[in-house]
This record gives sequence, C-alpha cells and structure tokens, in this order.
Amino acid sequence: MLDKLTQQPPDALLALIKLYNADPRASKIDLGVGVYRTADGATPVFRAIKAAEKRLVDGQDTKAYLGPEGDMGFVNALMPHVFGDSLTAKLTEAGRIDGMQTPGGTGAVRLAVALAAKAGVKKIWMGTPSWPNHAQILADCGMEVGTFNHAAENGSADMAALRDVIASADANDAVLLHGACHNPTGVDYTNEEWDEIAGLLKDSGTLPIIDLAYQGLGDGMAEDAYGMRTLVSAVPEALVAYSCDKNFGLYRDRVGALYAIGGDADVVTRIMSNGSSLARANWSMPPDHGGAAVRVILEDEDLTADWLAEVEDMRQRIGQVRARLAANSNAGGVDLTPLGRQKGMFAMLPVSKEQVEQLRKDHGVYMAGSGRINVAGLTMGNIDAFVAALADVTG
Repeated sequence: MLDKLTQQPPDALLALIKLYNADPRASKIDLGVGVYRTADGATPVFRAIKAAEKRLVDGQDTKAYLGPEGDMGFVNALMPHVFGDSLTAKLTEAGRIDGMQTPGGTGAVRLAVALAAKAGVKKIWMGTPSWPNHAQILADCGMEVGTFNHAAENGSADMAALRDVIASADANDAVLLHGACHNPTGVDYTNEEWDEIAGLLKDSGTLPIIDLAYQGLGDGMAEDAYGMRTLVSAVPEALVAYSCDKNFGLYRDRVGALYAIGGDADVVTRIMSNGSSLARANWSMPPDHGGAAVRVILEDEDLTADWLAEVEDMRQRIGQVRARLAANSNAGGVDLTPLGRQKGMFAMLPVSKEQVEQLRKDHGVYMAGSGRINVAGLTMGNIDAFVAALADVTG
C-alpha cells in the first residue's frame, strides 16, 4: 500500500537553510528562518529560562506522564498574561474559560481546527497571505477554506475584505485571525478596527479562532493582546491558540496552549472533554520541559520581571531595525516606508521569485521566495548592505 504514496515537494524553508549553511561568503544574510536573532545574529536561551531550568533540574522529582491537558499550572499561570487580570478573573468566575497545553502554537492551532470541525464548522475563512502551515493544517483537517485579502496595497490591513467575509459567512463558518505581529506581512489591524471586528463577529455568530504567536514583540504585552481581548470580551465563544516559542525563546521545546471560551461552564466542560479526546488521539500528552520552565518563571515575581525585560529588549531591537529600514524610503523599486508602522518579526517585500534568486546568488541575501523577510535577521551592521542589494535587483 505504501508504494501508492506520491512524492511530496521538499520544504522550501529547509532547503533555504541548507543553501545558506553551504554559502562560504562572510557577508551572507539570513532573512528566511523565522526565529528571533540578537544584534550579534544569535538566538540565545533566555536568562529567565536558564534560571527556571536549573530549578527544574534541582527540584523535579519525576518524569511521569502528564495527562492530555498537560501542565495545568503552566496553563493557569500563563492565562493572566494572555488575557489580562480583569478579563481572566471575569471569565474564570463565570466558568467561561479553560485551557490545555499543546505542542507549540502549531499544536494549538491544529487542536482548535479539529475542535471546530467536531463542533460542526464546515468552512474556515483565512486572510491571505498567511503563515503557510495555516493552510496545510486546514487542509489536513478536511476543512473547506475560504480566503480574503489581508493586506492592502498601502501597507495597512484590508478591513473592507474582512467586513465582506463576516457579512457573507454561513452560520457554520469560522474565521482565523492573527492576534498580533501578522505572519508574514507584519500588517496588524488597528485598535479601532479590532473594536469593529468584535462587534461584527458578535452580531454574525461566526466562530473566531485567534492565533496569538508573537505577543510582546509588537508594541507590548497588553498592547499586542488588545484585539484578542476585545474580541473575547464581546463574543459568546472563541478559541485562542497561543505560542510561547517566540516570546520565551522556546522554539525547539514546542510550548503552546489552547484556550476555549464558551457561553457557560457546562459548554466549556464539554469543549475541554473533546479537546482532551482529540489531543489523546494526536499526541497523547504534550512535552513537559518547556511548559514547566514557563510555569516556574511565571510563579516567581523576579523571574517574571526578568523575562518581561528580555521581551522588551527583543521588541526594541525589532523596532530599531524597522525604523532604520523605513528611513530608506526607496530601495530601488521597493518602498520600505510601510515597514516602520508594521509590527513584529516579519514583512513582505514586493519582489519576484527571480529577484529573490538574484539576491541570493549575487548578494548572499537569503529569503523566502514569497518575498517574506525576517527583519530580526538584520542588524545595524548589515542593513545598509541589504538595502543596497535590494536596490540593485529592483532598481
């Protein structure tokens, strides 16, 4: 039977990594891999994580299985940072929220889509361009996918397209929204637009699924959660997929959570029973180590303060890179000004695949064929070289 399987294309990003590693040029620039990098080009382990891991090594007395819901100490300690103290207290008191640990934000998105399908959702609307794995997850779950344009030509969000989708959505539809620091465009909805989205979804009954993978890397922890919190406050039910991979630097440890908001405690209990059943059939139980390290941090005021300071450092560096890029208002045929008002690690450049290939061959600049760049791959030392290379291939 297995010989009936067809060959799948190689992952383009993994192929890009191999090409970059094999390039002997000292001046090469990696803008493809979606991990945060310091000004020195490193992706370090957070100080707070190192301290938490030491405590785990010294004090953890078992490696016994977790249940399918994972480390609930981690899930509950994270909740106020995601939803804010007041909204967390309000939802918890009403029994309208619960959560479970997942293998990364990807696992949370996968579980959210599977739950939506089990609840009767037939179609999920997704703004494009989006993180490539969103479409893969929806397809693998057998979900019908509807798309709408996310980013307008002026570098802001295409709010009109989302209005049209919500107005025309069926009763069994859901909409998948990025909570902040949109991947791959960096184009976020404004607070005023989030206010409108919350009202539209409240009136339509369409299920919102929010993927919040970069909280803290845009404007701040509370600021980046504004849209999600506003939406959750307005609608009767929602699913929120959360990743700790970026804002805790836990990429390889795969740390995430799925939070479910329902109309009452009975609904939430049923949601979570289905979530546990689906998780058991997929990964059985999530990995412990990364989630346990986050729990240790969030249960200690000093470690929490140190973690937030590290996130602040990341946010400031990303902002400095964006400001420096935006100051180069025109790099050949590319206007970089919009990058200064966009958020997070990613941006989309209007370049062709041929120009991307030329950047790689002639200048050692490695980026996705779609034009997506990881702005954290740039430093004050290589930005000018990147802008010059971009001008060379697009001018």
